[in-house]
Amino acid sequence: MQTCVEPSLSHGPVGWCQELEEIIGRRKLQPVFQPIVDLDAGSILGYEGLIRGPSDSTLHSPMMLFEAAERCQMTLSLDQACLRACAERFVELALPGLLFVNTSPETLLLQGQKPAAILGFFGQIGLDSKRVILELTETRPNGGYLALREVTGVCRQGGLRIALDDLGEGFSNLRLWSELRPDFVKLDKHFVQNIHLDPLKEQFVRSMVDIARQSGAMLVAEGIEAAAELRTLCRLGVRYGQGYLLARPQANPAHELPLQTDALPWAGSRRHGLRNQPLARDLLLEVMPLDAKVPNETAYRRFADHPECFAIPVVEDGVPVGLLRRHHLLESFAKPFNRELYGKKPCHLMMDKQPLVVSADMNVHELSSLVVAAEQRYLVDGFIITESGRYLGMGTGFALMRKITELQLSAARYANPLTGLPGNVPINETIDRLLGMKTPFVVAYADLDHFKPFNDLYGYAAGDSLIELVAHLLLEHADPERDFVGHVGGDDFVVLMQADDWEARLQCVLEVFGRQAAQHFSECHREAGGFEVTARNGEIMFLPLTTLSLGVVRVRPGQFGNHYEIGAVTAEAKKQAKKMPGNSLFVERRQPAAAVAACRCGQA
Repeated sequence: MQTCVEPSLSHGPVGWCQELEEIIGRRKLQPVFQPIVDLDAGSILGYEGLIRGPSDSTLHSPMMLFEAAERCQMTLSLDQACLRACAERFVELALPGLLFVNTSPETLLLQGQKPAAILGFFGQIGLDSKRVILELTETRPNGGYLALREVTGVCRQGGLRIALDDLGEGFSNLRLWSELRPDFVKLDKHFVQNIHLDPLKEQFVRSMVDIARQSGAMLVAEGIEAAAELRTLCRLGVRYGQGYLLARPQANPAHELPLQTDALPWAGSRRHGLRNQPLARDLLLEVMPLDAKVPNETAYRRFADHPECFAIPVVEDGVPVGLLRRHHLLESFAKPFNRELYGKKPCHLMMDKQPLVVSADMNVHELSSLVVAAEQRYLVDGFIITESGRYLGMGTGFALMRKITELQLSAARYANPLTGLPGNVPINETIDRLLGMKTPFVVAYADLDHFKPFNDLYGYAAGDSLIELVAHLLLEHADPERDFVGHVGGDDFVVLMQADDWEARLQCVLEVFGRQAAQHFSECHREAGGFEVTARNGEIMFLPLTTLSLGVVRVRPGQFGNHYEIGAVTAEAKKQAKKMPGNSLFVERRQPAAAVAACRCGQA
C-alpha cells in the first residue's frame, strides 16, 4: 500500500524565513513560462509566468516557496518579487503576446489602490501594461468583494487586465466572476482531465462557455494532457488552453508551437480542422458607442440625423454595459414632456441593461443558436461584438441570417446530405494534410456490390437505408480519435485510418455488414442467396445478395505526392476487392510507382 506524505519544510521557522529573505533579496527566483494557446488558430496567445526557487534550495518547488511565505508572513513580498521576476524575464526573452502572472486578492488589495508603482515598473522595463494579465489566485471566501472590484477597476484604468484562476476549485469563484467581470477565466484542470469520459464535466464546461460568452470573458482550459480532452474542449467552444499536451513550462520557451502540434484538431468550430467557419467579426458594423454619462439628447440627435442607425452601444471605459434601442428612445421622447424630463440625464438610464454581447471569435453557428434561443428583440436590435472583453462593433440579425443562408447553400460541397458525412472536398483536403504531415496512414475505399440492381428492385428508400447502414458501421468501427470517415457519394465511402488495428476494424465492418445487410432482403431472396433481374438485353440474370467490398492502400511518408495519386490507387484496389466473392477486403501490396502505373494502364 502506497502512503502519501504531504511535503513539508525540512528546517525550523527561522531557517525558512532567512532562506526566503535571501531568495527574494538576492533575486534568486527562477521564472518559467507555459504557453497559452489559441485552440482555433493553433497560435500562442501568451504565456503564464510560473515561478521556481533556486534548484539547490529546499524552496525550489512553488508549493514549498509559498508555504514558507505564508508561515513567515511574506506573501506580499514574494508576490511582488514573482511579478517583477516574470515581467523582467518575459521582456528579456522578447516573448510574443500576453503575460499572465499570478497574484492573490489580498496582495492586490494591499497595493492595488495605488498601481502607479507597478505601472511605472512596466514602463521602465519596456512592457506595455496592456499586455499584462493579473491572475487572481487563492480566491478564498471573504467579504471584500466591493473593495476588490474597486481595486481591479483602478488596475484596468492603467491598462492591466484581470483573470480569475482555477475556476471550480475555490469556494467563491462564481461570486468573484459575477462581481469582478474578469477579462479571462481559467478553468481548473479537474474539469479538463478525462472530460471526454465524464458527461457531468462536459455539462459543467458547456455552462461555463455560455457564461463566459454572456459576460465577455475569455475561457482558458488548464491542464490539457490528452488529445481526446482537447477535441472535447474544442467541440464545446473553449477557445484557449494550456497544458502538457500543448507545451510544458520552460525557462526559455518557443515563440511558436512545436511542429508536431500540426496534428492536433485545433478548431472546435471546424470539423476535422479543415475549413474556417465565418465568425461574428465577419458581421461587424462600425457603430460609434456613447459613454454611459453622455445625455440622452445626444443619442436622440444621432437617431434623428441617421435613420439607418438602429441601436447605439453604451460603454464604460471601453467595456459595453448597455444598448440604446432606436424605437424605444424615439417613442419615449415622443410622449409629452419626456424629452424635457430625460434629455439632459445620462443615457445609461434609458439603455437596455441586458444586451446580447458576443465575442468576435464566436462562430456564426453558435451565434445563430444563441440569437434564436434569446428574446426576439436581439434579432431586431442586433448584438454587441467584443474583443478581449472590449467593445469592437455591432452585428445585425439580418446579416447573421444572410450568412447562415450562404453557409447552408455551400454546405453541399462539404457534406453528403444523406449521411451528413464529409464529402469530396474535405476528404481530399484531409488526405493532402496527412501527406503534408508525413505521417503513415491507411486509405480504405468502400463500395457496395450489385447496389444498382438492389436499388431498382427494392426502391430508393431501401437503397438509402443500405447506404446509411454502411455509414453507421464505418463510423462505429473507426477510431474516433484518429480516423476520418468520408462519403464520396452514392454507395462509395473513404476511410482514412491511423489506428494500428485498422485491419481488424475493417474485418469487423465486413462481418457485421454480412449479418445486418441480410435483413434488407425478403425472406425468399435470403433463402435463394440472391435475386433475379432483367438485363439490358432482356435476359434474366441471377445476382447474389448485395455485399461490401473494401480496397485498402497503405500510405507511407514520401510515397505519394497528392490526393489524385492516392485516389487512382485506391480505386484500383477497390476493383480488385470487387473481383473477390462475398464481403471482401483487398490490400494493395505493390510499390506505389507500380500501382500507379497499373492504374494508368487500366485507364488507357
